[in-house]
Amino acid sequence: MNVPFLPPKLTSLSDILPPEPLLLMGAGPVPIPHSVARANGVIINHLGGTMDAVIGGVKKMAQYAFQTQSDKILGVAGASSASMEMAIANLLWPGRKALVFKMGTFSGRFGDMAQGVGADVTIVEPAVAHPITGEMAADALKKGQYDVVTLVQGETSCGVFNKELPEIIRLSKEHGALVVIDAVCTLTTMPMNMDQWGVDALITGGQKGLSSIPGVSLIAFSKEAWEVIEKRTTRQPHWCLNALFAQQFWGHQKYHYTAPVPGILALHEALRLICEETLEKRFERHFLSSIALQAGIEAMGLKLFIPKAYRLNSVVAIDLPSGITSHQLRQYMSDVFHVEISGAFGLDIVRIGQMGEQCRSHNLFKVLYALGMSFKHEGLDLKVSQGMAALEEHLVQDAEHFVD
Repeated sequence: MNVPFLPPKLTSLSDILPPEPLLLMGAGPVPIPHSVARANGVIINHLGGTMDAVIGGVKKMAQYAFQTQSDKILGVAGASSASMEMAIANLLWPGRKALVFKMGTFSGRFGDMAQGVGADVTIVEPAVAHPITGEMAADALKKGQYDVVTLVQGETSCGVFNKELPEIIRLSKEHGALVVIDAVCTLTTMPMNMDQWGVDALITGGQKGLSSIPGVSLIAFSKEAWEVIEKRTTRQPHWCLNALFAQQFWGHQKYHYTAPVPGILALHEALRLICEETLEKRFERHFLSSIALQAGIEAMGLKLFIPKAYRLNSVVAIDLPSGITSHQLRQYMSDVFHVEISGAFGLDIVRIGQMGEQCRSHNLFKVLYALGMSFKHEGLDLKVSQGMAALEEHLVQDAEHFVD
């Protein structure tokens, strides 16, 4: 039989991947524990008793991670942006109004999605690299009636923390709006209390705070949000992201579409490790790790981009001094030290992640040394040894939190 197209020139994956795996210390994805990696290599039937048990475990452990009693917890075969889109597509449609608090790329993405489903969208944006304040939220809410308010707990793109998040949620709920929160880089790295704070749709991805694989995410809906979804009469534009359809699988163990089996198994293991560690200990480990890293960065002579008052500890943003190019700096780090950090979206910064397995002492020493020596290679006079000493001093004080 004649085949009109010939096969391409073949390249094995081993020839594409670096000979030594990179230490992923950017804003995500992050390194994953061995048990998560093993789970990601297993295939089982996406229906049946075994998967039912896995889904039950994922939901129960996710309730702990989300701090919610809601049983409307759904997995999505897509990155956290897909869960964001599920929230927007199920809660907004033509004729409904959304108030989008935008602090950067990811919080702004809510606005694009809301416009895409035909909602009337109002965007409130503070100065670059500044958080949303309660006062700002109160002023915005006075100017209109909104069905949905969206914002992030932490803006990954620039390292800003919405410190007044509980107050903003309270104001939005008093206004009568449903509140959608992106907690992708913050869930399990710092307190997030879905029920206590009144969040209506809470979103996270596997690849950041949970220390699981990219491409699978979770969303939880409150009772109030689910009632809106159930009473909706406007046609849903999505199939895979239709929450009612998804609940057939996640709530009733019936077919929706072929589930991302390895990703769900990986999520199960990541959540199990979180529950074993406990949230309290995990919060403390993340906080102390990030503070130690920040101290080391500043001690060697670099400047942190965000003031301490509203700095996001999960993703640490560092000013790029004049004359230093992000791409060249990060390429040198990768080539020489086999450490990867992140650039930014139009800002003169680089970003180091402090999520999950990134917050281990051996990873902190490696990334700080690689960062300092790479800056020195680019011509910046830094006191690398002082930075390493400051990091060590902080870690010695809190050594019990960094047992691997």
